[in-house]
Amino acid sequence: MPLIKPFTGLRPAPDRAEAVIAPPYDVINVAEARELVRERPWSFLHISRAEVDLPEGTDPHDPSVYAQARANLEHMLAAGVLRRDPTPSYYVYRLTMDGHRQTGLVAAASVAAYDDGRIKRHEFTRPAKEDDRVRQIEALDAQTGPVFLAYRAQAAVDGLLAATTEQPPEVDVTAADGVRHELWRIGEPAQVAAIDAAFAAIDVLYVADGHHRSAAASRVAAARREAGAAPGGAHESFLAVIFPHDQLRILDYNRVVRDLNGHSPETLLAAIAERFAVEPADTPVAPARPGKFGLYLAGHWYRLRLDPGLIPANDPVASLDVSLLQQHLIEPLLGIDDPRRDPRIDFVGGIRGLDGLQQRVDSGEMALALALHPTPMASLLAVADAGAVMPPKSTWFEPKLADGLVSHVLD
Repeated sequence: MPLIKPFTGLRPAPDRAEAVIAPPYDVINVAEARELVRERPWSFLHISRAEVDLPEGTDPHDPSVYAQARANLEHMLAAGVLRRDPTPSYYVYRLTMDGHRQTGLVAAASVAAYDDGRIKRHEFTRPAKEDDRVRQIEALDAQTGPVFLAYRAQAAVDGLLAATTEQPPEVDVTAADGVRHELWRIGEPAQVAAIDAAFAAIDVLYVADGHHRSAAASRVAAARREAGAAPGGAHESFLAVIFPHDQLRILDYNRVVRDLNGHSPETLLAAIAERFAVEPADTPVAPARPGKFGLYLAGHWYRLRLDPGLIPANDPVASLDVSLLQQHLIEPLLGIDDPRRDPRIDFVGGIRGLDGLQQRVDSGEMALALALHPTPMASLLAVADAGAVMPPKSTWFEPKLADGLVSHVLD
């Protein structure tokens, strides 16, 4: 069973990419999306966050939102802003941010391989978010948000991608956030066959980000199969961008909590000190290695170091910093036993910096902030290989993939 195959991508017309590409739908809120589409009629947010074209206060999951997304897609097709490539192709996608560069392959990944565990997951999904992605795919008859996959770096694959990038890219756009997006198309049959052969030597792929999108694609494929869709159709694959693991950059994924669960700052610090070494800090704390944490509480920063005897040696999940913090501080002291559902806790990607954490507390919205060391990529692979699941919000990848650069039509 091949893990991937080429597909006929739906892309912006050559002179429209800068006007079209947009941040992923789930890293910005509605207010930010409305601001980003101001004076940008071709922004892909009109498809991925179609509530921007409906009255303020519209529920993002209302049927009218999905219908508006479909209407906006049809409008962009009719205007020639989006065009479909004539033949099945692969695409090489390079992102550059703050001197960091990563080069991957855009492909149609196999739903069957995902269902069989050859495309490995490491997170649980939430049914409501899966439902939203299913409705979006069905409304558009297309997958527009790519799943971010990784493979263990292999010289043969990396070399093929690098060779492609020696030619001028078809797309070269620097987005408003400073991230550069470059895209090359691989459509010549011999080059496509070379990619097929190189990936045939790869046993597994890993979902780095996009668990809800891949799960939704699996559900759509199953439903269409049951409805009698032809075997081997486009619904049996999902849009993916696949990078070598050693090029990926994971940032910290931090926590803010709304209240102290009945503690005063003094009693909470005393309770924390029973399991952690606590040291006041004059500046914001970015933990330098696993097992260390930053705490911002009552206007002050503290360095926390967990008692090493509390860190299990051979458990890829329990030894994660996010697990240790949950087990030894967030649950027992702050009373949050299900961080996936408890509204008292929120999660802040490291791209917003430690100042972003401090502001959430200083504003009075939150009572404390916790800064973590980034989860290593090796830990993600170990968890996935063990068939285990990470705690929620364990990894924040940067840079983010653009929506609208390439989409996968299911007809």
